[in-house]
Amino acid sequence: MRKKAERRWTVMVVPHGSGLSRAVEVSQTFLKTLVGIGSVVALTFLVLGVAAISRGVNITRSRALENENRVLANEIQQMRERMAGLRDTLHRFSEREQELRLLAGLTPTDTTVQQAGIGGPAGTWSEGDSLKALGPDGREALAARLDVDALGRRANILVRSLNQAFDSLSHQRERLAATPSIMPTQGWLTSAFMRERVHPILHLARPHEGIDVSAKMGSEIEAPAAGIVTDVKWEEGYGNMLTLDHGFGLVTRFAHCSAILVARGQRVKRGQVIARVGSTGLSTGPHLHYEVWVNHKPVDPLKYVMPDAIVD
Repeated sequence: MRKKAERRWTVMVVPHGSGLSRAVEVSQTFLKTLVGIGSVVALTFLVLGVAAISRGVNITRSRALENENRVLANEIQQMRERMAGLRDTLHRFSEREQELRLLAGLTPTDTTVQQAGIGGPAGTWSEGDSLKALGPDGREALAARLDVDALGRRANILVRSLNQAFDSLSHQRERLAATPSIMPTQGWLTSAFMRERVHPILHLARPHEGIDVSAKMGSEIEAPAAGIVTDVKWEEGYGNMLTLDHGFGLVTRFAHCSAILVARGQRVKRGQVIARVGSTGLSTGPHLHYEVWVNHKPVDPLKYVMPDAIVD
């Protein structure tokens, strides 16, 4: 069987101006090959163009994301700095809250409860793990979130405590009048309240159930709150001693007096002069030994010195 002849074309090349025309004969196979090569070249350029455009878009997007991350990192840092200031403010509120609870006749909030906002469920949430996986910025964001949660918990504790103190205060005006809120005399604190100290004269370790305030002989001793004189006596070691009962389980005692100016059963007001500083009993010099008892137990008198908080 005779093979069919391949189709062929003749292309005439005619130059401009003078010169001979030329005839170029091309076959169908050559044309197909030429078209195939052209298609491959065109496709290659198309792929390279798309890749270049995509790379340019990715670079632009990457730069935009880097800029956004920078802005977010700065915002997180500024937020944490502001939270540090808020933490200091809450600390000052906590100190005030302790005073208010004391004034309201409530037990001061335990420090472990006060600090309940510190710490948090780090590493226990799935979101926490996701944030950690984002690198340094993610860890900063996680730390900021923990700080916010901690401050929120601590603020809620303060709000509940302050509400409780306010409710109690509104029903305890008489108790405020009976709270020993001023220092009985002006001088220098020479010995603090402590469970055990070495006595300066006896040289024995024994409790010091009050504070010692050194002052000039004869300096005035004032009643720290309204109350009734329940005892005026000489007591071994304490010398001339005066006791006031303020009610609500509050009792104050004043020792080493050079003179006592009130009598048993007498009612006194806050700021009224009741005695004078002396050096009676076991004493190394003129000073006031001052005690505060609450429900038959000695407490640190300095906890009750709040002249600006309680006024008559």
